[in-house]
Amino acid sequence: MAGLLELSNVTLTSDRLLLRSFLPADAPDVFNAGTPKISRYMTWDPSRSLEAFAEVWHEWLATMARGSDLYLVIRLASTNTFLGVAALHQIGGPEPEAGIWIKEPAQGRGYGREAIATIAKWAAADVGAIALIYPVVEQNHPSRRLAESLHGVVSGARKLRKASGNTFDEVVYRIPAAT
Repeated sequence: MAGLLELSNVTLTSDRLLLRSFLPADAPDVFNAGTPKISRYMTWDPSRSLEAFAEVWHEWLATMARGSDLYLVIRLASTNTFLGVAALHQIGGPEPEAGIWIKEPAQGRGYGREAIATIAKWAAADVGAIALIYPVVEQNHPSRRLAESLHGVVSGARKLRKASGNTFDEVVYRIPAAT
């Protein structure tokens, strides 16, 4: 089913947010907000330059064209201010994997929770997902609270290995898609 979706043209809205498919014009906002602090619990490390980041987002566009992954830019609906990025991987299966990051100055305002809830509803309605898989580094308490606030339950554990070689213990939440 996901291969039939036009993932390069997805737009989702919530009370405060606009989530839409990543476009090349979003690259400077994403690059500038992708700091070492933001990425500390992620598999990726910040790109060293906007040109190096282009390699990353070109792959994002390719996976969206294949219908397997969706990369969404999160913006404040009222002002179009960039807030962060969300992704949904392995679209087409019953439990795609979600990830999100919100830029540092915008954290703590519930944007991440609102974005994941919006994505979960879309995934249930448009791709037939029954749940989202949401891996979180054990020490990332804000992300754990986000998952739990959406009725996520721990369904497993795994190791996260960053490109730099650091490893972390992750807990894997299962969030019902129709939250």
